[in-house]
Amino acid sequence: MEDLLPELCDQFRDLVTVVEPMFGNFGGREAFGGEIVTIKAFEDNSLVREQVAQPGAGKVLVVDGGGSLRCAMLGDMLAEKAALNGWEGIIIYGCIRDVNAIGELNIGVQALATHPMPTIKRGLGDLNVALTFGGVTFRPGEYIYADNNGVLVAPQKLELAE
Repeated sequence: MEDLLPELCDQFRDLVTVVEPMFGNFGGREAFGGEIVTIKAFEDNSLVREQVAQPGAGKVLVVDGGGSLRCAMLGDMLAEKAALNGWEGIIIYGCIRDVNAIGELNIGVQALATHPMPTIKRGLGDLNVALTFGGVTFRPGEYIYADNNGVLVAPQKLELAE
């Protein structure tokens, strides 16, 4: 499943939208996908903490951190909690930290960059709202797929033909 996105683009060209190239792949799972769950929060990962504690099988958490490069929206403890709760992956329009530990976890993680500073927890943010960044709108309930080739969004679950 290393080159999942090129195959999906070949088979579903008119159905998928590709996110502008901007993300690095940091998780232990290089290719992942699932139903979109969204969070919009700027430099506050309180909602991320709440969501990764929920069952996440078949789901990918998409976090719009406003593209902030001033602190990390995800660290190893939250990534580990997400992996233990079955999340397929987390995509952050912002930064992560604890990259060596996250790279050992069985979860996909993509982000703009790394930053050692944590967020300030204020309990602010919005859950399951449409997010727009990278030239794409991410809607809860749609599907997202990611690998080392990039990230794409589709309105439905995609199955590759054998």
